[in-house]
Amino acid sequence: MTKIDALRRFLLPCFSSATAASAAAAPHHTTKKRISTSLRDDLPDDAVSSKKDPQDDDDQQDPDSSTSTDQSASLAPSRPSKTMVIGTIFGNRRGHVWLCFQHDRLATKPLLLLELSVPTHQLVKEMKFGLVRIALECTRPEFRSCPLRSVPVWTMNCNGKKLGFAARRKVSERNRQMLKTMQSTTVGAGVIPAGVGSPEEVMYMRANYEHVVGSANSESFHLINPDEWEGQELGVFLIRSC
Repeated sequence: MTKIDALRRFLLPCFSSATAASAAAAPHHTTKKRISTSLRDDLPDDAVSSKKDPQDDDDQQDPDSSTSTDQSASLAPSRPSKTMVIGTIFGNRRGHVWLCFQHDRLATKPLLLLELSVPTHQLVKEMKFGLVRIALECTRPEFRSCPLRSVPVWTMNCNGKKLGFAARRKVSERNRQMLKTMQSTTVGAGVIPAGVGSPEEVMYMRANYEHVVGSANSESFHLINPDEWEGQELGVFLIRSC
């Protein structure tokens, strides 16, 4: 055996094993991780369902939420209704006060006509302070079911003081003549001479009022101040507490 053959015999296995080892190790070092941009289909159904868009849940809940909104709207209390009416306070100097509310000053049938037990001069005295609040309260159970403005008798308080009662009246010929005399007056205060609808002088004050219907058991009338009556506050409250 020559020396060349001996070298081949011992050295070739070394080179072949190193080459094989490097070839086997090469794939291990050249493998790179890549970010997948495709959708994975190897996730379980629970995991996929848990990653749903939250807006889908909102869309599914919309019918229920709208139903609950409608129910809450139906259960909400109704808002008070407001209209404008004409209110007239009048009475003889030595008599009692009358209170009349009308939708139209040309109409002879008023919305509400009340005779108050308070004397005219006493109400005038109260009005000098700029604040008048007349509270009419119904406490009798037999009038619980009738319309509020149809209650015939009220307990009256003026500025916190009990002043007798107020009675609902039908329009008499004398009242009709008085209202007809004041048809041309929209807003104002004054004195009607004796003999014009009444044997005595009649003091009156007419203005626009805001009529507020709070419920079946509460209504109120609030004076809308003209420019020349700035500072005057007058309110009439109807309350049924029985």
